[in-house]
Amino acid sequence: MGRGVPAGLSEANQRLPTRNGVGPSCVGLPAGPWATVLDFFADRFPDVSRATWLQRMAEGLLIDEAGAPVHSHAAYRPHTRLYYYREVPSEAPIPFEAEILFQDDHLLAVDKPHFLPMVPGGRYLQHTLLVRLKQQLGIDTLVPLHRIDRETAGMALFGIRPEERDAYHALFRERAVHKHYEAIAAWREGLELPLVRRSRMVEGTPFFRLQEVEGTPNSQTLVELVEQRGDWARYRLSPLTGRRHQLRVHMAGLGLPIRYDRFYPELDNSPEDHARPLQLLARAIGFTDPVTGQARHFESRRRLALP
Repeated sequence: MGRGVPAGLSEANQRLPTRNGVGPSCVGLPAGPWATVLDFFADRFPDVSRATWLQRMAEGLLIDEAGAPVHSHAAYRPHTRLYYYREVPSEAPIPFEAEILFQDDHLLAVDKPHFLPMVPGGRYLQHTLLVRLKQQLGIDTLVPLHRIDRETAGMALFGIRPEERDAYHALFRERAVHKHYEAIAAWREGLELPLVRRSRMVEGTPFFRLQEVEGTPNSQTLVELVEQRGDWARYRLSPLTGRRHQLRVHMAGLGLPIRYDRFYPELDNSPEDHARPLQLLARAIGFTDPVTGQARHFESRRRLALP
């Protein structure tokens, strides 16, 4: 709830403790007409009532850069930062658990279930992979090293030491990570595989859906056939770029929408059904560890079944 900067982006932010696995969100205070901090938060976060902000302040859940609680009568000071701990009332539970596959002093490799978000956002907080892992392991410095959709299952990597994060993030920026996915989708006779799908992807309508448009390609996916049974097939997908929803958009663009995809090719607004997970799995990920120099390869233990 609210539009804060994710935890872990500043030194002050890193010094502040987590609460029940949740790190603080950061808010920069711009110049403006607000007399008090309470006035600012009540105005800028209209989804949170003034009474709720008063209660959070009373509980010490709004703090300044020095780690001191901010009280309801505190004067507004522009060009400073404040930190607050998000809460999501009546958060719906997600009845699926992740499996830890590997852990050392640097890395954590986790097999994520379908439907579980990676990080807090929107209506998800406690039921996110990051918060659950912090609670389970007691490691406040955990940070995800890459993105994986809530609807997708499979391999997720987390960094443990703050001073090593950039080295691991650079692997993804420089495309030095080999990722392979598996998908169940329709079989289309006459489509020559393997192929590389190249297209230009931009935000569509609504904003959270992507669409392919004319123009210079900014996304590439290698699509290979693994096996075919009747009207369905198992595909191996290797993203050569890392656009959001890339695999889902590319498969839909080929006329092979991934089974149970609620976004592509059309948006499905019906209630989510946990018995019908998106048939997309982050199967394997491999790279040379920039810290230890070791060859790393992690593979999901989850399986997708052909109909």
